[in-house]
Amino acid sequence: MEYTHLGRSGLSVSRLCLGTMNFGPLTPEPEANSIMDSALASGINYFDTANVYGGERGPGATESLVGRWFARGGDRRERTVLATKLYGTTSDWPNNGRLSALNIRRALDASLRRLQTDYIDIYQFHHIDRETPWDEIWQAMETAVAQGKILYAGSSNFAGWHIATAQAEARRRNFTGLVSEQSIYNLLTRDLELEVLPAARANGLGVIAWSPLQGGLLGGVLGKERDGRRRLEGRSAETLAAHRPAIQAFEDFAADLGHKPGDVALAWLLHQPGVTAPIIGPRTQAQLDDGLRALDVTLDAAALARLDEIFPGHKPAPEDYAW
Repeated sequence: MEYTHLGRSGLSVSRLCLGTMNFGPLTPEPEANSIMDSALASGINYFDTANVYGGERGPGATESLVGRWFARGGDRRERTVLATKLYGTTSDWPNNGRLSALNIRRALDASLRRLQTDYIDIYQFHHIDRETPWDEIWQAMETAVAQGKILYAGSSNFAGWHIATAQAEARRRNFTGLVSEQSIYNLLTRDLELEVLPAARANGLGVIAWSPLQGGLLGGVLGKERDGRRRLEGRSAETLAAHRPAIQAFEDFAADLGHKPGDVALAWLLHQPGVTAPIIGPRTQAQLDDGLRALDVTLDAAALARLDEIFPGHKPAPEDYAW
């Protein structure tokens, strides 16, 4: 396993991040426990969850599952860099969502109880809160750091100017601010390259890419379709129809390289400047094993150029649309 610092921090994290969103609603607890044990054994030390994950089991169910896994001992918690998130509403009562100082305090304490730990390594804002001032947000986070309940702050689904503003307000308070930004980024969805990636790199944030396979569309979907192993519906089917020629060219190119499409898509992210790790969210042990293979894929300049031809990206703004 390769490790790197998360943004400008001194925190060392694995180049793959284990996402837990499927644990509980789609992956039964015994299998989820086995996947987490396998991830640690393979060297993945970076785990991501959120207080709203749980599906039909309700918000907090996934955090509770992870907490029971920590409680099994064996240095599971000590070996894990734990990231969770807040913002989403956990009930219909006022102040049980967003980023008010009150919700930060309550949501953090609730996550700590569910996760059966006394601190969270990276406490992430799941979305920008346009109604709460940064002075209030940072004051609440500073208090949590002083109490030893969190070590670092991160963001998710922020625009570039949100990152710049957050960091400017943190510097004004002599606070560390954000060390990471988690956002959708993959070969099909490259809007991050316009402003978020440049803002993250300029402000010392490591980028964590969620949906690295675009909901499975970059995981060999056409091959599975031909074999009768997968049939898409709804939005995924519409996206596939719109990008079918490019996805076919991508799968053909992956075959030429001698790799599976999903391995190439993950490896491409690992080659992008500013990207700390893609999040792999396995439902099964086999999917975890698939994700680990990407670490062995090296893409040379010619391969990266070919992928840019198949899935054109963006220059940083404003050069992408002006001079």
